[in-house]
Amino acid sequence: MSKNTLTSLSKFLSLVLRHQPQLIGLHLDEAGWVGIDTLLERANAAGHALTRALLQQIVDTSDKQRFAISADGLRIRANQGHSVEVELGLVAQVPPARLFHGTASRFLDSILSSGLNKGARHHVHLSTDLSVAGAVGRRYGQLVMLEVDAASMQAQGHCFFRSENGVWLTDSVPPRFLKVLT
Repeated sequence: MSKNTLTSLSKFLSLVLRHQPQLIGLHLDEAGWVGIDTLLERANAAGHALTRALLQQIVDTSDKQRFAISADGLRIRANQGHSVEVELGLVAQVPPARLFHGTASRFLDSILSSGLNKGARHHVHLSTDLSVAGAVGRRYGQLVMLEVDAASMQAQGHCFFRSENGVWLTDSVPPRFLKVLT
């Protein structure tokens, strides 16, 4: 299987497991899970050649570990990034002292004015790793790296969660907790 095909199928999975399950007639449960057999049936009916082995390969090789398969191997869900209503069952945790967020320079003025906001998603996504945050930010244009004073935010009552794939999540980051690195 070519890397382009895997990437294309991974993007398709992100679309239907995070944003538009109805596109292929899926119904996610309250925690974002859907039966793998149902997903495979609906994906193939929609023209996306997907087998269980290929699905497992996508899950196993995803650079950001975007998807999780249930312990019983029967269901799949996206780890975070949903714009549809799901409850991932995340528990608040104490974050590292600082976290990072990559974004495009065209968004900087707005961010410095109003902070980082979740928009249509459930949370703002943050990383402990500069290179990961940079890779995310580069997708949107000229990269600007932001450092988040997560320790101060948490001390002032902001909640943080850590998804199964290590992404730190919070509802918003007010501008006073942001520092521009680049």
